[in-house]
Amino acid sequence: MKKNNRETGAKAEAIACWFLKQQGYDVLEQNFYTKVGEIDIIAKEDQTLVFVEVKYRKDDKKGYPAQAVDQRKQQKIRKSAMVYLKKNHLSFEQPIRFDVVEILGKKIRVIKHAF
Repeated sequence: MKKNNRETGAKAEAIACWFLKQQGYDVLEQNFYTKVGEIDIIAKEDQTLVFVEVKYRKDDKKGYPAQAVDQRKQQKIRKSAMVYLKKNHLSFEQPIRFDVVEILGKKIRVIKHAF
C-alpha cells in the first residue's frame, strides 16, 4: 500500500474509532494482524464483541465504501476474528458481530451486522 493510502487509512480509522466511541462502543484494539488478514478495529457494544472494517472514499464515483468489503475480505476478517478469540482465550460462544464503518466524504455510517 502506498504511503498516502496508509495515511488516509490511518486517518479514517481514527475517525471511525472516535465515532464508535460516540455511539457507545468500547474500542479494545486497533489493527489486529494475523497471517490471514487484519481487523481494523475490535470493540465491544454492550456484551457483544464487534469486529469492524473501516472503508473510506472521498466520493461515490467508484461506489460506496462498504461495497469494497467483498466475500474474500469478509472471509479474511472472519478467520482473523477466530484467531483473536483463540489468542485471547475467549469463548467461541461469545456474542460477536461484524460491522463496517463507511466514511464517504464527511458522512459516517455504521453498518451493523454487515456480514
